[in-house]
Amino acid sequence: MSETTTTDKERKPPLNGRRAVPSNYSNDEENEVPEMEAFGLIPRGFNPKDYLRVVDIHMFQDPYEINKQQHHTDKYYSPKLIVRRGQPFQIQIDFNRPYKPETDQFWLEYLIGRYPQPNKGTYIPILVGDVLKPGEWGAKITHKENNSIHLSIMSSATCIIGKFRLYVAVWTPFGILRTPRNSATDTYILFNPWCQQDAVYLDDEKEREEYVLNDVGIVFHGNINDIKSRSWSYGQFEENILDACLFLMDKAELELSGRGNPIKVCRVASAVINSRDDNGVIAGSWDNTYTYGVAPSAWTGSVDILLEYYSSKQPVRYGQCWVFAGVFNTFFMFVLLITLLSATVLRCLGIPARLITNYSSAHDNNANLQLDFFLDDEGKVDTTITKDSVWNYHCWNEAWMTRPDLPVGFGGWQVVDGTPQETSDGMYRCGPASVQAIKHGHVCFQFDAPFVYAEVNSDIVYLRRKKNGIQTIEKIDTSHIGQLIVTKEVGGDGMMEITEDYKFHEGSEEERLALETAVMYGVKKQTPQDTMYQPQTDVDMDFQVQKAVLGSDFKVSITFRNKSHNYYTAKTYLSGNIVFYTGVTKNEFKKHTFEAKLKPSSFSTFDVVIKSSEYLSDLLDQASFHFFVTARIDETGKILAMQKATVLEIPTLRIKTQGEMVAGKEMSVTVEFTNPLKQTLENVTVRLEGPGVLRTVKKMFRQIPTNSTLIWEVKCIPKRPGLRKLIASLNCDTLRHVYGEMNVQIQKP
Repeated sequence: MSETTTTDKERKPPLNGRRAVPSNYSNDEENEVPEMEAFGLIPRGFNPKDYLRVVDIHMFQDPYEINKQQHHTDKYYSPKLIVRRGQPFQIQIDFNRPYKPETDQFWLEYLIGRYPQPNKGTYIPILVGDVLKPGEWGAKITHKENNSIHLSIMSSATCIIGKFRLYVAVWTPFGILRTPRNSATDTYILFNPWCQQDAVYLDDEKEREEYVLNDVGIVFHGNINDIKSRSWSYGQFEENILDACLFLMDKAELELSGRGNPIKVCRVASAVINSRDDNGVIAGSWDNTYTYGVAPSAWTGSVDILLEYYSSKQPVRYGQCWVFAGVFNTFFMFVLLITLLSATVLRCLGIPARLITNYSSAHDNNANLQLDFFLDDEGKVDTTITKDSVWNYHCWNEAWMTRPDLPVGFGGWQVVDGTPQETSDGMYRCGPASVQAIKHGHVCFQFDAPFVYAEVNSDIVYLRRKKNGIQTIEKIDTSHIGQLIVTKEVGGDGMMEITEDYKFHEGSEEERLALETAVMYGVKKQTPQDTMYQPQTDVDMDFQVQKAVLGSDFKVSITFRNKSHNYYTAKTYLSGNIVFYTGVTKNEFKKHTFEAKLKPSSFSTFDVVIKSSEYLSDLLDQASFHFFVTARIDETGKILAMQKATVLEIPTLRIKTQGEMVAGKEMSVTVEFTNPLKQTLENVTVRLEGPGVLRTVKKMFRQIPTNSTLIWEVKCIPKRPGLRKLIASLNCDTLRHVYGEMNVQIQKP
């Protein structure tokens, strides 16, 4: 007896003096609802069958039926009814006899969670009335025939998002009769961008199609001088993905009563996937070895990751993870995986979301809108004290919603960053932060706007420490950070620039005013005294990195422009580094010093050859280089400094199709790849997926010799007609980030 009591206590959450019932943050947990709720003593002759009784409930939940068609949920692979809030849906109730409104009384009850309460929105009784009020819970009879009635049910435009249980309650003189628990009548309610009363309402149909219903996205990466793109399968409509997303809300312990608020849902969606402890969706690998898991670059979509996590309740291996060295450093695909998984969750739940790429993104350790790069007396970067870095690019999500907690005008797109540089309310998350507030410098408004403002507006400052300890500023670059901010275009795979959504034109009066506003609201900005900074004006320096394919030699061309009438000698140092895409150096693979003789009023170009043998053995997943070039003018002692990132071209996979491409009929997909390297590739894994065409399949190939071609044929039966996308990836220890994609038009049968 005592053991049973102890177990019961362990299962119940602890109560405190302020809370009448335990916390209610599990959508899956249920309470027992009595089928007969007596008003008092029941007379001996009472027979429930003598009263109105529910025989069956029809939910019209199939994809081709009215509910899913009208609610834009017909793409979800689920046998349950899925609707969007603030919009009527239809059900049919069959009774044991004709319904008589004069004498019969019944109502609907929607419950969610284990401790349903009317004041929390977790217990919703709905009486049948004559009219439906927009955006408010209600029900009315639209048709009666024999023993059946058709009901139109309106949900609240602010109701909780999740899976509700449905009961039909019938009044009798001696008590309430309820239908038994029936999971077939469970109803999923989502955010509704089509409803004007919903906080996520979006008035453009093409944008709703793109940001809610499109299940394939585009990731823009590379660097500002060599923009690359790849497709990603969000897969928000695939089987069990909706349940997986709701499980994430449970895992984050977000109270059910708060799940109707897109602001809270966005904060949870970014934080729960990104976690430093064992509760995160993705487990990390610190050493670039993936023996017991999947290399992060091999993933082609969110579905497999979310389903594996939902099934095992354990982190999925692998994403590349955090480096615990005081500097918040995340590797390439871990950041992307978190951001892309967050986008999947938001779209699945009905919140319009889009992926954003900020090229040349600032990682500012002390949030002073300044990246400090320290040079030694010779003009070389001192990596021991330089802690700031420039990321080739950084990705985050934007989510569309109103912001009733902010002044008018700051709704719309909100930044939601699952991989920020700082903690927010004790967790590594960022946002939602109003894009409008960031642009105008109103960084006082929650949440976390100063961090995003710094990512797109910081200056790069080159400081030289002389041997006598004096520190001088050699160069300030005000235009390098946040040069280009982009997203996928609506209705296509192209790139749409949105830089002007985040910042005014560099040097404009509006930009100066926005900066002054940000400083007024607490953003730190260091302004060097004029005596500290005397820029070099006689000589300009620039350099270009030749585009090259992985495994080949290439050159870096350094150009000097001597604008004076003097002869100068520039002692020049080139440092080539293999870097994580965050700008953090793995190792320096190239050091080259030379003297450049500069004639008066002339241009001079010097080439430095980079051989493949110098970089191949240490190259990271994404083939990313970072070059520093510094030059000291002997005659004046002035320092010139510049940095640029570059990414090598990686070979792609070729995808072909054969046979009729018709929904419900078998077709063939072929993946081909030719090894361009001067070595044999071993233990190669190829993955292929296509939302609506085929679930993820993979195959291991032991070897691909030099110049040999891999050919892999896959049979599949497309499920959905329309324009679909096939996505493939190849992965091995020697070569990663190899992708291919193909658009296919699946015909109706």
